[in-house]
Amino acid sequence: MAFGSFDKDSGGVMSDINVTPLVDVMLVLLIVFMITMPVLTQSIPLELPTASIEKQVEPKKVVRVAINTSGTYVGEQQVTEDELKTHFQQQFNEDKDTIIAISADVAVEYRYVVKVLELAQNVGLKKIGFVTEVNK
Repeated sequence: MAFGSFDKDSGGVMSDINVTPLVDVMLVLLIVFMITMPVLTQSIPLELPTASIEKQVEPKKVVRVAINTSGTYVGEQQVTEDELKTHFQQQFNEDKDTIIAISADVAVEYRYVVKVLELAQNVGLKKIGFVTEVNK
């Protein structure tokens, strides 16, 4: 909206920009930043734990289970469901922290993967990982 002057003989339209709203917004932003800046720069002193390679224990035992459309394999040997459960039970008895690494073919139905997870859970194995490939 443009305003004219109070002078009756000037019939031109005033083309100046009204900067009052701009100044109001800038002042509000300045106040907001002045209030929030001290909050952002405060820090909480923490003493974080450190890890050392020397303190690591030997790596956990890993059982690799491969599932494809023709069956389930432990290592290179094809196993049945009962044999897999027995194998998991033996591993659990040897080391309760045994890690199960499952690599399943893309074409395998999900229920077969769930069955392996269920067998591991029923035995008591809780550390399970899924092996994947990196897209290139």
